[in-house]
Amino acid sequence: MTRAEFIARLRAGLVGMPTATAAEIVADYEAHFTDAAAAGRSEAEVAQALGSPDRLARELKAEAGIQRWRQEQNPSAAAGAILAVLGLGAIDILFLLPFLMGVLGAMFGILIAVVTTFIAGGFVMVVGPFAEAPGGPFAAFLAGLGVMAGSVFVGSLLTIFTIWLVNGIVWFARLHYRLLKPALQQPASGEPA
Repeated sequence: MTRAEFIARLRAGLVGMPTATAAEIVADYEAHFTDAAAAGRSEAEVAQALGSPDRLARELKAEAGIQRWRQEQNPSAAAGAILAVLGLGAIDILFLLPFLMGVLGAMFGILIAVVTTFIAGGFVMVVGPFAEAPGGPFAAFLAGLGVMAGSVFVGSLLTIFTIWLVNGIVWFARLHYRLLKPALQQPASGEPA
């Protein structure tokens, strides 16, 4: 594989990453080729030593997604980390994705219930005192406030569970990658060790 082919495949694999980060990574690998050429190594030797640019791009995207999750810990970073990590183990998607989709579906249902309950509590808190609620206006106000507080509590628990889930997926991916890394790095049969 030539330098141009390697860099083109690496660049294509990094699509979706921030442009500046992808450009920096590509520049590092171009410098690697330049240094190797100055040392007398051919482009094919360097490309073979670096391995598959597609796999390299997936690893770099997964690591960038994990770093972003550690820094930001928001829903966007969580989704990015999960997708990048799932990109590392395509076979695991067949096993992990159905379970993960079920859990994410349940979490989405709970989120909808929390938001709906919060809105209903606000409605009871505002309208209850004027609608002759049982127990009087003050009881209606407190009941609405209590329902809203309960939904905030459940929403907080959902947030904590989401953080645990994302951290668990990242942990699983790192463990999985550490187990597969030696096998991925062994030369194919027929190649010198």
